[in-house]
Amino acid sequence: MGIDPALLAILACPDTHHSPLTVDVEASELVCPTCRRAFPVRDGIPVLLLDEARQLPA
Repeated sequence: MGIDPALLAILACPDTHHSPLTVDVEASELVCPTCRRAFPVRDGIPVLLLDEARQLPA
């Protein structure tokens, strides 16, 4: 996905729990395991807006 590993280490969900994000390379998304939201990565830039995230099935 082209995201710097140092940046990935500090990225967190923008929701109130601020959980660390995991990478889904196939979907080009960062996933929050707490709230099950998937944040898109566009041109190597994570879009960490709650309105842009999609809810993953439980």
